[in-house]
Amino acid sequence: MKTRLCRVLVCLLAGSFAATVASVATAASTAAAPSVSSAVVPAETPQQKAARMRWWTDARFGMFIHWGLYSVPAGEWQGRRDLSEWFMDQTGMPRAQYAQFARRFNPTKYDPDEWVRIAKDAGMKYIVITAKHHEGFVMWDTRGTDYNIARRTPYGRGVLAPLAAAARRAGLHFGTYYSIMDWHDPSQSPAEPGKHYNPTRMNPKLKSAYIAEMKLELTELIRETHTEVLWFDGEWMDWWTDADGRDLYAFLRRLDPKLIINNRIGRTRGKYGVNQGAGVGDFGTPEQQIPPQGYPPGVYWESCMTLNDHWGYNKYDDHWKSPTTVVHNLVDIASKGGNYLLNIGPTAEGVLPPGGVAVLRQVGRWMHANGVSIYGTSASPFPQAFPWGRVTRAPGLLYLHVFDWPTRHELRLPFTGAVHRAYLLTAPNHALEMRTMPGGISVKLPAEAPDDMDSVIVLEVADATAQTSGATAAAGY
Repeated sequence: MKTRLCRVLVCLLAGSFAATVASVATAASTAAAPSVSSAVVPAETPQQKAARMRWWTDARFGMFIHWGLYSVPAGEWQGRRDLSEWFMDQTGMPRAQYAQFARRFNPTKYDPDEWVRIAKDAGMKYIVITAKHHEGFVMWDTRGTDYNIARRTPYGRGVLAPLAAAARRAGLHFGTYYSIMDWHDPSQSPAEPGKHYNPTRMNPKLKSAYIAEMKLELTELIRETHTEVLWFDGEWMDWWTDADGRDLYAFLRRLDPKLIINNRIGRTRGKYGVNQGAGVGDFGTPEQQIPPQGYPPGVYWESCMTLNDHWGYNKYDDHWKSPTTVVHNLVDIASKGGNYLLNIGPTAEGVLPPGGVAVLRQVGRWMHANGVSIYGTSASPFPQAFPWGRVTRAPGLLYLHVFDWPTRHELRLPFTGAVHRAYLLTAPNHALEMRTMPGGISVKLPAEAPDDMDSVIVLEVADATAQTSGATAAAGY
C-alpha cells in the first residue's frame, strides 16, 4: 500500500483535513505543498493571459512522450499484440501482478540529452512527458508514494529532472503529464473487477486524502522540475467534479503564476476537446484529430496525436505516419491557430524507436528550411482552406503552404491587399511574377515544386489581414 497515503488516512480519522495536509507537509519536508489558499484563481486579463501563453503559442510544435511500466510488456500479452499504455485496464490484470513489471523496468540506455536532440532536430520547441499515467506508477522519486521508479525499479532514480535539465540546456521548454485517475491507488476501485479499471470508483472517505497526495506530488513537480506545462488527463470519472478542477487549478497557479495548464483538469471538455462555456484550464486538447476550423482569438488549443498507432511503446507497431503527413498536420494546425503535440513511446530500456526517429529526422529537415513559416505565426486570415494547401500569417507576411503544386503553374489567392513581393521561402532573392485579377491575385510558379512535402511561398504585404470575403476556393481560388 502507498505508505504516504496511510499516514494521510491516520490524520483523516483524527477528523481534520487541515491536519492531514500539515502532516503530509511535515513528512515531505521542503518538497511538500505550501500553505496557500486554493479557492481563488489569480486575476488575469486576456492580455495578461496572452503574455503568459506567448512562448507556448510561438512554439507551435512539441514532443509528447508516454513512458511507464506498460513499456515492459511492449504491447504483448497472452496472444494479444495490440496493447500499450492501457495494458492494465485492457487485461484487467490485478494490481499486485501488474506492479511486478517494475522489477523489469531498467532504462539503462536512457539518455535525456539524446531525446532532447531528437526533439530539437525535428523542429520541436517543447517536451511533455508522462509523470504519472492512469496505471498510477510515478516516474520520479516522490514522497507521495513508494510506487515510483526510484523505489520499485532496478534503475533506482527518477527520469524527469534530468530530462527537464537537458531540455533547458538545449533551449526547449519542459512540461509534464499527470493523470487524475489512478488504477493502482487504494482510494479507487475498478469499474469491473477482473475486467476493467476505467472509470475508477472513488471511496468517498478517501477522496480528500487522495487529492492531498495529488497536490503534494504536483508541488514536487513544480519545485523539482520547474515544469512549465501541466498536462492533465483521466478527468472523466463521476467522482471528479469541475469544482475539484477549479480548486486544483487555483492551487497550482498560486504556486506558479506562469504555469500553463490544459483543460482536462476540469470537466468541461466538449467537441474537439475544447471547453464548453466558461471552462477551467488554459487550452483545449483535441485528441487524434484536427478541428475543421480555428477558434476566435483568446481560445488556445493543441492537437495531440500519436506518431504511430499507440501512445506507449508497442514493439509490433511500425505504422508510422509519413513525414509528409506530419508536416501537413503541423501546417494545418498552425493555419488554424493551434499547436501540434506529437507523441512517441520509448522502450523499457529508454530508447526512442528508430522508425519514429527516422520520421522525425525528415520532418526536421523540412522545419530547418521552413520553420519561420510555423513558429510565432497566427491563423490564416482566410475563413476557408484551399485545395492546394494552407496559409499561415505573420506581421507583414503571408506564408502560402502549397501541398499540391498546381499543374497550370499558377497560384490564385483571394487577397485584395497590397502585395509588395512574392518569392519562395527557400529562394528569397528570386521574385515570383504576380498579377492582379478580379477578387484577388495570381502568382506565377516554377514548373516543378521545390519540395514534395510542402513548398512555401512568401507574400510581403502591407496588411496580412486584408482579403476579399466573397472569393472562395470554389470560385477558382
